[in-house]
Amino acid sequence: MKHIVVLTGAGISAESGLKTFRDANGLWEGHNVMDVASPEGFKANPELVFDFYNQRRRQLLTVKPNAAHFDLAALESTYKVTIITQNVDDLHERAGSSNVYHLHGELLKVRSIKNEAVVKPWTADLNLGDLDKNGHQLRPHIVWFGEAVPMIDKAIEICNTADILLIIGTSMQVYPAASLMHYVPENTATYFIDPKPSIGESKNLTVIEATATKGVKQFINLL
Repeated sequence: MKHIVVLTGAGISAESGLKTFRDANGLWEGHNVMDVASPEGFKANPELVFDFYNQRRRQLLTVKPNAAHFDLAALESTYKVTIITQNVDDLHERAGSSNVYHLHGELLKVRSIKNEAVVKPWTADLNLGDLDKNGHQLRPHIVWFGEAVPMIDKAIEICNTADILLIIGTSMQVYPAASLMHYVPENTATYFIDPKPSIGESKNLTVIEATATKGVKQFINLL
């Protein structure tokens, strides 16, 4: 069974109605990104950060996976498929994908500020005073700017075993995620799906200039 490694970004979730990560001016829902997505921002104004992620979580619970998510899940019937996503939503899992690794954390989980290993599912609002069993505050299970990306070594290991690499809806500008395409074996067939692609075609790279839902169907036809 050939192994397809899929790297996904905000573009695949956008068609489900989730807003992409940030605008060109660096704002995220009107906030400076560092105010709501950094340890310093959390320390300075935890209530703002909680409110920000509570809104994101509420929105996530109102949307559904789209055709691109379902088509990727269906590929598991004929290929080994591993998804490495920069997204913090659970739309891949809801669509039925069984091997999903989240580089930047998960919106529907929280963790202890004192022990990163204490992670629990969470679908309600998270507020000051929500504590782990040892009395420590819980925080969003999100990798913020300036924090290590715990899953990056596992992601590199997965890319090392790719027969085919598929990149969907990500600019490949945010590191370390952007470096992953360089860890696949030499001459691995690579496909890049984006309506406004940031990279051009080359020997082993096929660019599919399309939205995720249309592009994944084109990719499957090419297979």
